[in-house]
Amino acid sequence: MKHPYIFTPLLLLPSIASATLSCTPSAFQAHLPDNARVGFTHEVPSNGTHEVPSGGTHEGPSNGTLEVPTSNIAYPTSPQGLPALCAVQINVTRSPESSFSFGLFLPQQNWNKRFLAVGNGGFAGGINYLDMAAGVGYGFATMSTDTGHNSTSGDLSWALEAEERRKDFGWRAMHESVVLAKQITQAYYGDADKVEYSYFSGCSTGGRQGLKEVQMFPEDFDGVLAGAPAWWTTHLQTWTIRVALHNLPVEAEWHIPVELFSVVEAEVLKQCDGEDGLVDGVITDPRRCDFFAEALLCGPDVVNQTTAGCLTAPQIGTLEKIYSDYVDVNQTAGKRVPVVRPPWSIEAEYIRLRIPAILPRPGPDWDFYDFNYSIVELADRTDPGNCNADDFDLRPFSARGGKLLTYHGASDALISTGSSSYFYRSVLKTLESRGIEVDPFYRHFLVPGMQHCFGTSEAMNAPWYFAGAGQAGTLSERPGSVHSTPDFEDREHDALIALMEWTEKGIAPDFLVATKWRNDTLVDEVWRQRKICPYPAWARFVGGGADPDVAGSWRCEGLYDMVAQHE
Repeated sequence: MKHPYIFTPLLLLPSIASATLSCTPSAFQAHLPDNARVGFTHEVPSNGTHEVPSGGTHEGPSNGTLEVPTSNIAYPTSPQGLPALCAVQINVTRSPESSFSFGLFLPQQNWNKRFLAVGNGGFAGGINYLDMAAGVGYGFATMSTDTGHNSTSGDLSWALEAEERRKDFGWRAMHESVVLAKQITQAYYGDADKVEYSYFSGCSTGGRQGLKEVQMFPEDFDGVLAGAPAWWTTHLQTWTIRVALHNLPVEAEWHIPVELFSVVEAEVLKQCDGEDGLVDGVITDPRRCDFFAEALLCGPDVVNQTTAGCLTAPQIGTLEKIYSDYVDVNQTAGKRVPVVRPPWSIEAEYIRLRIPAILPRPGPDWDFYDFNYSIVELADRTDPGNCNADDFDLRPFSARGGKLLTYHGASDALISTGSSSYFYRSVLKTLESRGIEVDPFYRHFLVPGMQHCFGTSEAMNAPWYFAGAGQAGTLSERPGSVHSTPDFEDREHDALIALMEWTEKGIAPDFLVATKWRNDTLVDEVWRQRKICPYPAWARFVGGGADPDVAGSWRCEGLYDMVAQHE
């Protein structure tokens, strides 16, 4: 059953635009600069499939000529159930050492006169056609860049000793793809139908890309939806190494093996569930829980920790380090320095150990066991590719009327949930001390129980879907055929529509509604829906016999409501 207030972007529009340019390489080549050429064009029929190219690699410039990338290793899924569109790939030579490509989906009917760029994930290089498919379902002309390389997230060989490629990844490929893609979009539909609004949607690296655009190129987008942004690259990646070392080597007495992670999760739920007024397996606000790790301490006669559900004293020490602020020692000054604040949410149930190679290395034989604060200092000095999105002065974006909506899963075990709250508070301090209110243009949402960008653990089954970046591609047995929130295509249940309403009509989102189906892939029966609230507010169960699986049974409580609960 549909929500009583139905909203789709198409209902906003006084008219619908259609194509005037033919979907051929020659037609598009005529509108490209000298350093760009068409990789391919083809028409996708209504309810059709875009076959993602396979085979080959992204070789980059060779004797002044760009080698056309013919594979998409990071995003191999071919989206299905598409509307009729023209698919285009453009290849751009950026420097003697670097190049990038971007894809465009241009609706042949029912274009909504809006442009949407979608982001990438991790260090992956490839065109994100699956997220483009979700965007084109609304009627957007959609774009994605490969960020200048073509590889999986774990292959970082492209970045070593390659600063031009790092720049493409850090900011350049996205911005220059956006600028050229807008020009091509305008040419395709003709001057009679102008691009009226431009939007961005991305999560993880995509969230960082969105914040970077807001900071460096505030004119690129009218509205930005940025999830779980990996914005502090030089500290996030060094922190990942630090956390890994907390739990290594595996032979150490303090090492927490994977089979004990569920033990930690169960104890966190036991202590922290119920702070929102309801024991239901979902921790609404981890900030309200003072987790007492010592409750997990094994007795002296325990033989099997997994069966007993306990940790040794050294393992509890490891857990406390992981859940504490990362503070390291400046080797030169001999003092403790905060590096990342705050850490993972105590709700996160996995510990991911990764050693990314994009960071500058002291030498090819450097051993990560030699890690210390000097590596953080080196990363900060060099900031490879200018990846950090750490400019908190968002006055130019605010001044031009831009709107920024960020979100982060409270069970994110890959990027610190608190890093997004830290970013929000830093913007708040920077702007409101200058007399500029943040709330009218920037709101941040914490999503209880959601993992990295999408999904939830089986222990929680928390509502997590609200049409954020990358989420639609996880639904349906026909990847790419879903957009928005099925049967709830409105500004409450769809964060992108909420951003559009805010940008174009001035209706700010006071809450969003997250959805969980019995089977998320099949999008069958709605199991739970719950309000998620703009930080620092949180959702509280109204009680009184209300159905906790209905969004109306939850209310957003602000900061002073939270304080009153503890008085």
